[in-house]
Amino acid sequence: MTNPLTLKLSSFTDLSSDDRARLDALARNPTRMRGTRDLIREGDRPEHVFLLLEGWGYRYKVLPDGRRQIIAYLLPGDLCDPHVFILGKMDHSLGLLSDALVATISKDEILDLTARSATIARALWWSTLVDEAVLRHWLVNIGQRDAYDRIAHLFCELWARASQVGLVRGDSFDLPLTQEQLGDTMGLTSVHTNRVLQRMRGENLIRLESKRLTILDMAEMRRAAQFDAEYLHLHRRA
Repeated sequence: MTNPLTLKLSSFTDLSSDDRARLDALARNPTRMRGTRDLIREGDRPEHVFLLLEGWGYRYKVLPDGRRQIIAYLLPGDLCDPHVFILGKMDHSLGLLSDALVATISKDEILDLTARSATIARALWWSTLVDEAVLRHWLVNIGQRDAYDRIAHLFCELWARASQVGLVRGDSFDLPLTQEQLGDTMGLTSVHTNRVLQRMRGENLIRLESKRLTILDMAEMRRAAQFDAEYLHLHRRA
């Protein structure tokens, strides 16, 4: 199996054969996890870094009254997070959205990895900066776009990220999200989310079946979302 972390980081910089071997070593002895579950919860002390090799995850916060805000999606190749052990405790939770293959990496392994390879250290920082750029775009999405454009922008972004790690076939990729989860991401009710999806289907923009999304008219989807993938830095070389 190709290590998706290697695919992702090679978008940011040229990796040597030694760098690739070091990254592949992180993916040894992963754990198969079935169904949805939390990897770590808000308030827990982070002892390890999780590497998602298969499946999807997410970051979220829950208000005292039970309302949830999803603040990031995690795809294969994502580290959660390479520097998290600096924190005394988690300020948000990490969960799985589907069956997943997850490698657990110790603090010492991460420190050794970045000490031995300046290239990998730079690529990880670059990846962190992209995560911050994604968060900024999500804030703009919720603050300034209407419901239709929010979801269109999210679909374009997820398509681009899935493509980066080889998960897109044609114009289709797995999207293991419920309408409730989409709503909790975009600040919408499930009813409003359903209306947007039905409109997109009616306009022949998407096909969403069995948790697999096909974007039928990418040009129109990008136009509606005013989507520019530059912030994802998918083809930069450091």
